Amino acid sequence: QVQLVESGGGLVQAGGSLKLSCAASGRTFSTGAMGWFRQAPGKEREFVGSIIWRGGITYSTDPADSLKGRFTISGDNAKNMVYLQMNSLKPEDTAVYFCAARTSWRIGPYDYWGQGTQVTVSS
Repeated sequence: QVQLVESGGGLVQAGGSLKLSCAASGRTFSTGAMGWFRQAPGKEREFVGSIIWRGGITYSTDPADSLKGRFTISGDNAKNMVYLQMNSLKPEDTAVYFCAARTSWRIGPYDYWGQGTQVTVSS
């Protein structure tokens, strides 16, 4: 059974930084993708970014265009981990952040989801 567990969320002041981690267990994603999404109250789930692996090698890391320059995606395929470094946080970044994974490196739906971790940015 695949499980994704996020950690690192919390309360931070505007302008601060947080690093989220996601650990996958139950299978490897040597070829596949792990991504981050977020959902703020009353809003739809939003893509944050992803890392794609092919044969254990990083193929691409893509933060959403609107978040480039502040958010960085990284990962450790050997450890089945993905990270989200968030800098210069703004109150509008407040949301529940979800980790997701899929077994294909091609663009497509994610197969597995974590429970989410709350990030709150105070002004």
